[in-house]
Amino acid sequence: MGTNLLVTAIVIVYLLFMLWIGWYSSTKITSNTDFMVAGRRLGPFLMAGTLAATEIGGGSSLGVVQNGMSGFGLSASWYITTMGIAFIILSFVAPRFRAATVKTVPEYFRRRYGKECGLITAVIMLLPLVGLTAGQFIASAVILSTMLNIDYQVAVIIVAVVVTVYSIMGGLWSVTLTDFVQVFLIVIGMIIAVPFAMNYAGGWSSISANIPEGTMNLFEGYDLFGIISLVIMYTATFSVGQEAVSRFYAAKDEKAAKGGAWLAALINFIYAFIPTILGIITGKFSSEQFASVGARYALPVLAINTMPALICGLLFAGIISATMSSSDSDLLGAGSIFANDIYKAVLKPDASSESVMKVTKIVMCLVGVASMFIALFNTQSIVSILMFCFTLRAAGSFFPYVMGHYWKKASKAGTIASLLAGTI
Repeated sequence: MGTNLLVTAIVIVYLLFMLWIGWYSSTKITSNTDFMVAGRRLGPFLMAGTLAATEIGGGSSLGVVQNGMSGFGLSASWYITTMGIAFIILSFVAPRFRAATVKTVPEYFRRRYGKECGLITAVIMLLPLVGLTAGQFIASAVILSTMLNIDYQVAVIIVAVVVTVYSIMGGLWSVTLTDFVQVFLIVIGMIIAVPFAMNYAGGWSSISANIPEGTMNLFEGYDLFGIISLVIMYTATFSVGQEAVSRFYAAKDEKAAKGGAWLAALINFIYAFIPTILGIITGKFSSEQFASVGARYALPVLAINTMPALICGLLFAGIISATMSSSDSDLLGAGSIFANDIYKAVLKPDASSESVMKVTKIVMCLVGVASMFIALFNTQSIVSILMFCFTLRAAGSFFPYVMGHYWKKASKAGTIASLLAGTI
């Protein structure tokens, strides 16, 4: 029981530290630009940390462990490696994104193609962000409740309150600083877990003697077509998803935008194999050990059984931060798009920077509460609908957005056609 108390204490300290960062960031904010794009002051290191943390979510951590243990073997790493490849592709367009000096993707559409295009894009992009926030709240809460053995509903409320409060306090500043801490926790927590898990499994020779044939084959679970389609999906969603592309807008200059993308890719390439190896090790154990929580949460159960409480607490804080670092960005994205592209662009064009910032915070609060309720009732049907919206957002907007930076003749009519046809 003492072990569990120490693990719980470490997670509580971590959550309180996130709130402190939110408060600290709020002291750095004087304008709407500070709030939405961190005053465009991010250097390559901060940018890489926040980009990597935003995209390495619960799916990339526990999901890859699950794939690693259930037949994918080493090829499970492609799920994260392809994100790194997408960041390298984006590094070539990142300077253009930064040079546009916008705060949101719909703002770019409005300036480049006219008011109607901006509004259509804002609507297409707002809904998925609510769904993504709810989805990440669900993931964080399931992890929190499984690890600390608390009620799922209580876990949802804790996660929703902490993420919403620190995001509202400091905007992209607090999201960036918390992401920077979180990416260290995710990577270091997972790395430290490897030797303990390996030791518990009886060393590498014992593991390799028991793994199915093909486990160490990089193409066991994904063929070349699967890998290419993942790269295309990530490149499209990272380039038009407000939660990712806002990092490029926040870079201090075009060089920092490019450098940040390269460094984020490097973090992904290194990290990709860590949950994969953990999955292969975990696959050695019988599934009965994880029957109560399901294969996805095999790693936390393994951690509680094999690791000292301090290491276990760090790993848990890392896994929770993986999902929290994605939900804070989704929340800020939703608030920014509504305030910048619906409130200021359509409802009240003469709104001051302060009132736009206030509306951003109110919308973030509302989205946080709505996502909390969706997560509380774990309404899969609503999440499925909103996740479906997520696949829609890149379909219509990718080409007019990326090509608009390069092709002078891109027109309003073509963009509306692309937005509507792509979405349909």
